[in-house]
Amino acid sequence: MAAPYEEFADRLRQMLDRARFEEGRGRTGALADRYAVSRETARKWLAGLTLPELARIIELAKDFDASFEWLATGRGQVHLAVAEKSPTYRRLTDNESRLLDAFRKLPEHKRRLLVEFLS
Repeated sequence: MAAPYEEFADRLRQMLDRARFEEGRGRTGALADRYAVSRETARKWLAGLTLPELARIIELAKDFDASFEWLATGRGQVHLAVAEKSPTYRRLTDNESRLLDAFRKLPEHKRRLLVEFLS
């Protein structure tokens, strides 16, 4: 019996391959670390056992410069169409990515304090 979300998992793996994301056994851990989820959650995404929540699918599509429609449904083009590109789809710099990763690892109350401090 196939995994319920096997087609999504195939698209996720294709996207990660295209971005030269870490391969092999380390991929699950790297995916978990990058998106501040448990290794089990990342494993289930890659195995097609569960889907990320909608906001996370949007984030994945943005981070890997992929079409949301393609990632979520398999329809449309893999890459963003030129008309679809906008400042919200630009890639983060390395420093921005590191900052975002650190922010995601903070407990919620510390995130709120940091946002309040920066505001």
